[in-house]
Amino acid sequence: MSAPSQITRERVRAAWIFLSPMLIVLLLVAAWPLARTIWFGFTDANLSAIGDWRFIGFDNYLARYDGEWFGLLADGDWWLAVYNTLWFAAVSVTLETVLGMIVALVLHSAFAGRGLVRAAVLIPWAIPTIVSAKMWSWMLNDQFGVINAMLMTLGIIDTPVAWTADPATAMWAVVMVDVWKTTPFMALLLLAGLQMIPVDCYEAARIDGVSAVRVFFRVTLPLIRPALIVAVVFRGLDALRVFDLIYVITANSRDTMSMSVYARQQLVDFQEVGVGSAASTLLFLVIAVLTVITLMAGRVDLAGRRA
Repeated sequence: MSAPSQITRERVRAAWIFLSPMLIVLLLVAAWPLARTIWFGFTDANLSAIGDWRFIGFDNYLARYDGEWFGLLADGDWWLAVYNTLWFAAVSVTLETVLGMIVALVLHSAFAGRGLVRAAVLIPWAIPTIVSAKMWSWMLNDQFGVINAMLMTLGIIDTPVAWTADPATAMWAVVMVDVWKTTPFMALLLLAGLQMIPVDCYEAARIDGVSAVRVFFRVTLPLIRPALIVAVVFRGLDALRVFDLIYVITANSRDTMSMSVYARQQLVDFQEVGVGSAASTLLFLVIAVLTVITLMAGRVDLAGRRA
């Protein structure tokens, strides 16, 4: 393989010069807090005794005392939070990807008032998460919620349902709210991918008499694959660290507790900085591993091209 030319080396050097301010800022606002969080995960730091803490190794993760196991990896609530988070991410991202693709295909087609519809579709995504979560918690309330009133009027249910309090429906209610809010985000990313497809591809398929279904699976889907992978990774990262939506709708309910809610409970409610930092570190590792797996499964590099 030939050595890089002088022009290539100059371009690389210029790129590093232009990127260096951003990398320095990123190091200060992201890398340093992350490093401190990882460090506190190896200590017994507590908010009730600020400054009075010591290094305890992996005891916050797993430790054995008097024949019993302690730590995050021995805590049933932690593993339930892991399951809830992974379940929420898998179900919500899948539904949002499918619905987002449908919405993107509709918005990509030519029809009267398309610009107005595109703007209207983005309204749920534009609403702040806290506002939309509180709005839906009122709508899903078993006493005065409009959802129960509508379903009872239609005869679908006989008595009000406590959607956010019943363990059988609480997580599904959270997923429904998340799908309502975030599907426009997926649709926007996929619509950008659709608009990059050359029109010649569709004209050639139409001349050959290829059906619309085959065109989608043989032409559209492969060509927007990089955009689809990016959309799934971005949305998956956001879903894995979900906090505000679950906390506003169901508070500290054990049935819907995510890893972020668990970490917040340890840090704020129990004031256990060490345990909360360890939980946050594990959350970071889970997100990092799943992101790498997704990129490898999609066989794309960081630039969005096929490996």
